Amino acid sequence: MDKLVSDLRPLDILAEAVPPDGSARGISVTRVQGALGLQLSAAAPHAISFPASRIFVRCDLFPEEFSIVVTLKPPSLPPKKNEYLFSVVAEGPDALLLGLRYSPSRLHFLFLREDAAGAWQTRVSFRSPALMDSQWHTLVLAVSEDSFSLTMDCGVPVDITADVPFPATLSMQGARFFIGSRRRTKGLFTGLVRQLVLLPGSDATAQLCPCRNADIVLSIPPVLQGLTGRPADNEVLKYPYETNMKVTLGSQPPCTKVEDAQFWFDAGQKGLYLCVGSEWVSVLAAKEKLDYVEEYQSLHTNSETLGLEVFIIPETGLFMATANRKTTSAIYKWVDGKFVAYQDIPTQQAQSWRHFTIGRKVFLAVANFDPNEKGQEFSVIYKWSQRKRRFTPYQRVPTHSARDWEAFEVAGEHFLAVANHREGDNHNINSVIYKWNPTTRLFEPNQTIATCGAYDWEFFTVGPYSFLVVANAFNGTSTKVQSHLYVWLLGSFQLFQSFLTCGAADWEVFRIGDRVFLAVANSHSYDVEMQVQNDSYVINSVIYELNVSAQMFVKFQEITTCSALDWEFFSVGEDYFLVVANSFDGNTFLVNSIIYRWQGYEGFVAVHSLPTFGCRDWEAFRTAAGSYLVYSSAKEPLSRVLRLRTG
Repeated sequence: MDKLVSDLRPLDILAEAVPPDGSARGISVTRVQGALGLQLSAAAPHAISFPASRIFVRCDLFPEEFSIVVTLKPPSLPPKKNEYLFSVVAEGPDALLLGLRYSPSRLHFLFLREDAAGAWQTRVSFRSPALMDSQWHTLVLAVSEDSFSLTMDCGVPVDITADVPFPATLSMQGARFFIGSRRRTKGLFTGLVRQLVLLPGSDATAQLCPCRNADIVLSIPPVLQGLTGRPADNEVLKYPYETNMKVTLGSQPPCTKVEDAQFWFDAGQKGLYLCVGSEWVSVLAAKEKLDYVEEYQSLHTNSETLGLEVFIIPETGLFMATANRKTTSAIYKWVDGKFVAYQDIPTQQAQSWRHFTIGRKVFLAVANFDPNEKGQEFSVIYKWSQRKRRFTPYQRVPTHSARDWEAFEVAGEHFLAVANHREGDNHNINSVIYKWNPTTRLFEPNQTIATCGAYDWEFFTVGPYSFLVVANAFNGTSTKVQSHLYVWLLGSFQLFQSFLTCGAADWEVFRIGDRVFLAVANSHSYDVEMQVQNDSYVINSVIYELNVSAQMFVKFQEITTCSALDWEFFSVGEDYFLVVANSFDGNTFLVNSIIYRWQGYEGFVAVHSLPTFGCRDWEAFRTAAGSYLVYSSAKEPLSRVLRLRTG
């Protein structure tokens, strides 16, 4: 029931009662000892209130287990005087349902208890002599049935077991929250309050501590965020201000101009973040663990999508290019946590995109598979125009049913390698490596390499050596062909090692510690002399590991896949993962793609099975809000963004 009441989120009671700009009758914002607080006016004791229905939307029962977090600077009170920090009052009979008040020596938690004999008010009292020292203090009151615990400034908690437990069914229907009062002038809070938060279902102490007094923050209203200012002259020695650095604790706060250059510490995940622009940037990475994967966004595309490329343009944002089967591909921009359409680009059955930079220039190359309406066959390199904020055509490159581009740099020079798949019916053709000419500012042919139905290039380095591996898929009669690894020697790529592959569609290189791996996605076992069988799509893809002593890659692990077309390596915290794009099992395109987790001696072990339809490509990316996977479908105009939920 508690989850229905609140979804277990911190409920900022103060923020509900106070407008974001603080423009409410009966309050003023005051800074004391370097912290901002709200001062209530005795002239308007009823002003700071709101109906309980505003936060109890799905269910009108107050949670049975909860914490109340309050940061306050109480005034000195004469003996026997009480002031209310907050109260919940029934509208009709003016009955106090819930309240928190304090006196010079005690803090009192009050609640209404009902049973067959009637209703009566119960009070649980804690001794609190330290509240009257004119300092900021943060109190955490945790309630669970008959257990009541009070922690002040992350100190030693005071526990009380009461004879009367907190009610399991305290109705908030028709009730109203009052801040700093009990809807009367008598008992009005005359100090400063900075934080008043209800956290259902949890003891908030673990989320807030260790920390100190006014800095213990679970949630504070916008009007009290920022505006750090300078202390009065008589406070300088007591509260030094070498910097205006502020660290916020608790759930993720907003990151706006007000919070710019401020820190947020995620106590639950033990991560430190810095507000830069409008995003929280990780400074001290939290040790995340992948719990599960959930669908986050369904992205309707111009047509079926054969390839994805996620990239960042500095000072502009995160983008994704989709290679679409029909004559228009698209670029999407990440806006407010979603991909939105940004630019359409004409293409000819585009297979893939490749983003790269040369100096400050940003490029995007598309691999076109079909000729245009004039029968001309070429792929196109686009350049980002900072003035137009769009990609504009930069260079046409002759290609033959291009499947992939790979951009890389060797010895300070920039290269592009295209995977030419076939010319007419001939799959045994040359793929080309182009080199950037800084004088003409164009890519020019530099080296040709014989390939067989080339599908993918992958570049990587090991120490001082540069490597380029090609996925050869078909030689005209069989998919069982050699895919080749080349090493850069004396100004060109030379054969280093060959691998027997079956319709190789993708290579993925990755590192775990100082170990280097190569994974190949095998898509189909076929030979013209062999009768086609449905199980020829369910074959092993292979992971190879570099054996430095032998100076070659050796087989490390075989994984059964269903016409695998892509591998994507990613990490979450200290864990490493591979996700495979399974596209077809011989009977249906509706097959599960699998996430495998690295488990050391065991290799990669399946941990998550993801329903996909004609899955073609995976991309992993991260924003300040979390980690994501996105996959494209070659069988429907729909790509899906999945969120990696971590704990």
